[in-house]
Amino acid sequence: MWAELLPVGRSAASGGYRRHAWNTADAECREWFREQAVGRGLTYELDRNGNQWAWLGDPQAGDAVVTGSHLDSVPDGGAYDGPLGVVSSFAALDELRSRGAEFRRPLAIVNFGDEEGARFGVACIGSRLTAGVLTREQAFELRDADGVRLPDAMERAGHDPAAIGADTDRLARVGAFVELHVEQGRYLTEEQPVGVAGAIWPHGRWRFDFHGEANHAGTTRIEDRRDPMLSYAGTVLAARERARLAGALATFGKVAVEPNGTNAIASLVRGWLDSRAADEATLERLVEEIRAAAAEQGERDGVRVELTRESFTPVVDFDPALRDRLAGTLGGVPVLPTGAGHDAGILASAVPTAMLFVRNPTGVSHSPAEHAEEADCLAGVAALAHVLEDLACR
Repeated sequence: MWAELLPVGRSAASGGYRRHAWNTADAECREWFREQAVGRGLTYELDRNGNQWAWLGDPQAGDAVVTGSHLDSVPDGGAYDGPLGVVSSFAALDELRSRGAEFRRPLAIVNFGDEEGARFGVACIGSRLTAGVLTREQAFELRDADGVRLPDAMERAGHDPAAIGADTDRLARVGAFVELHVEQGRYLTEEQPVGVAGAIWPHGRWRFDFHGEANHAGTTRIEDRRDPMLSYAGTVLAARERARLAGALATFGKVAVEPNGTNAIASLVRGWLDSRAADEATLERLVEEIRAAAAEQGERDGVRVELTRESFTPVVDFDPALRDRLAGTLGGVPVLPTGAGHDAGILASAVPTAMLFVRNPTGVSHSPAEHAEEADCLAGVAALAHVLEDLACR
């Protein structure tokens, strides 16, 4: 399975993956998932929001145990973030079947669509729509960098967007959701390659618009410039310093410039801030400090600054009973916090959710250097199989 997925959406230039929502690579990944489901005799289902499901047992019975993750990537992302969870889910099911396990609850494997938000700027769109966190009206307003609306992209890919929205009936049939994911950090060890997630830091995305004045780079005096790039650069530095002092995280990882000419002073710079902290009060304070620093810098530069919050996810404490059950089932493995968002975090407000982490020896994620050793991946499969057996077979 892993070998089949590896070439899909991989850039020859960077070695990273460009599996963005509703593009050709995404379609190939979706077809791969469908083939895995059908080849195992599972009931394949595509829900109203474009999420894929593979069912063992009656999908309507209720109290189902669900596992899985996502197959899309950030721009030039790594091979493991998302796909490891989906591949491991199929492998864990294969393991349980080979042992003759008897399932007492329905089991489903899911591929949630557009988890990374690389194309439309909002993370976890598939699970957000399902949980009602993102409304149909909000989703219809989302556009990619080329101005393509989300519903139009879905329609071009063969999915009818008319029915997207909250899927409360589906979530009511889910008794537990367990997501396996490659570790994004370096807490786990060779001796203990698998851990359980305790909580997800609150996090969000904010867009800063710096409005200046376009002009000639070679003829405009420094003192006559209203250069938004200068204000943007000052804000990036301020964000780094404020985050360091707060013990939090702030990253400007995406920028758009108009008119984007080498010999032109920009008229507009848009920068997207990703910020995360251990608690919501700290995060709110940090973003306000960055906004104030941007406004102060803009005033000095003659630049108008606007701030728009594009997405926000509050702190997620995974279901304590399910979390403790997983940790106990696996013999007391470490319980780890994480600053990364996941579909399991979005669904936590609607169903009991938990996460397993598999060791990442480099600690690198969202990069082609992202890696997990085969032995650790197999340990993850064994752990997931153990957990699913406990939840669905006893």
